[in-house]
Amino acid sequence: MTTTKIAITDDHVMVLKGIVSLLESTPEIKIIGEYNNGEETLEGLALNLPDVLFLDINLPDINGIDLSKQLLKKYPDLKIVALTNFEDITFVKRMLKNGVLGYLLKNTDKLELIEATKTVLSGDVYLQKDIQKKLFNQTSKKATNNGLLPKLTRREHDVLVAISEELTTQEISEKLFISPKTVETHRMNIMSKLGAKNSVGIIKIAIEKQLL
Repeated sequence: MTTTKIAITDDHVMVLKGIVSLLESTPEIKIIGEYNNGEETLEGLALNLPDVLFLDINLPDINGIDLSKQLLKKYPDLKIVALTNFEDITFVKRMLKNGVLGYLLKNTDKLELIEATKTVLSGDVYLQKDIQKKLFNQTSKKATNNGLLPKLTRREHDVLVAISEELTTQEISEKLFISPKTVETHRMNIMSKLGAKNSVGIIKIAIEKQLL
């Protein structure tokens, strides 16, 4: 049986101990770190890296949004699950944008903690049902009001702009310091997201969607 190493960062001792007590009785889970702030987390993970980190957003020395960005830059394979009282979708989006794979509220239970752990370990995103509902409602509202905008990555948008400037694959490669093959991969992703068949279609749809 594979053991999953878990660390928890929360500045409220009662919450921290509560999460530990929920998880430590599970045979396949080993708690290897309990941290109260960002500094302790950075120091602890440098010594003993967990598979999954449950991270509060509201910390005394740094917010979890910035800390998650730092950690994932340093440890790209680390799976982070936000565990917080903040239900605002803005926080959810910012955490997910940083690469956080899970978002739970502190009213969660043991079964959901374990389910979230298994889900993020497989590389998938886990959102608590209340968070899913809020995210869906906001997305639906935006889609109704503005038309659903395709979500391009920053690099895909760079390639899109270059395509609109009528640059060749080689020219885009040299401008963005990426390989021609990577340019073509981005181009294919953009076509897929926009539902376009060629470069002309990409520009037409991008202008319609106000992406340019």
